[in-house]
Amino acid sequence: MAAKVKAKQQNAVAQGTTQNRIDAGLFPFLLILPAIIVIVLVIAFPLLYSLYVSFTPYELLRPNSLNFTLGKALRNYQKLLNDDVFWRSLWNTVIFLAITVNLSYLLSLALSQLLARVTVGQSILRTLLMVPMMFAPILVGMQFRWFFNANVGLVNNFLISVGLIQEQGQIAWLVDVPLGMISIIIASIWMNIPVLTIILLAGTLSLPAETFEAAEVDGASGWQKFRFITFPLLAPFSYIALTIMSLDIARAFDIVRIMTDGGPARRTEMLWTYITRLAIEDTKFGLGSAMAWITVSLSVLFTLYFFRQLVKARIVR
Repeated sequence: MAAKVKAKQQNAVAQGTTQNRIDAGLFPFLLILPAIIVIVLVIAFPLLYSLYVSFTPYELLRPNSLNFTLGKALRNYQKLLNDDVFWRSLWNTVIFLAITVNLSYLLSLALSQLLARVTVGQSILRTLLMVPMMFAPILVGMQFRWFFNANVGLVNNFLISVGLIQEQGQIAWLVDVPLGMISIIIASIWMNIPVLTIILLAGTLSLPAETFEAAEVDGASGWQKFRFITFPLLAPFSYIALTIMSLDIARAFDIVRIMTDGGPARRTEMLWTYITRLAIEDTKFGLGSAMAWITVSLSVLFTLYFFRQLVKARIVR
């Protein structure tokens, strides 16, 4: 009798333990369930729906055009491949991204090294450095649009005051073909430098001091310490900063829309401004969705490339 009671007690304990394990396994899932629902509704469903729309000739003013035909599913992608404006906007985005990211990185690297050597007032300088980050991109675009205004702009007035140009020969920065792109690049660099500088400064301050002390004992110069110690050790931080900044700059919309609106003659048209023009202004949601998915695919490939570089830098395993 005692043996049977003991067996029942052991079974009850085993069942209770199993139930506790099940509850312990479900409880974390229940905690994140609201976040999963929000992600599905806000991100996953719109993405899948836009993917479906990209295979249809859907236009907002023609509701009946939201129909999927297997034989013509790639019509939007074929149109884009034959669209000169699409290739021009892609090329402009690549040029804009390459110049802006590289110049921003070089300037930020120089600023981070200077700030790392400041001993008095470094906190004040960091605070001042964060000022451009406080402005919304649309405000930055309006600000630099006024700076580069041909008639009352600060840049032209400064050039006139120092005698570099005549008052009758004011430069149309935002209308001229190469200068329009240069103006956008300058505005974007000004807005994005603080983020890169703070990341690189944090990386510089975290480097081991013993390595630099050993280099000084060996008689290494300042340039040699930067070239062979600081710069290689900053590689992980550089890849993180470049990845974040590249994805952010590649989505440039506000500054371009405010400063040039893709002009003149769409010479400064970017991928996201052209997507907006197709989907919102021309109501061609199918074509705009197809272009958006091409852009997202390129961004994913770009991110994977940088992630591989992070793996090589041994910061991600």
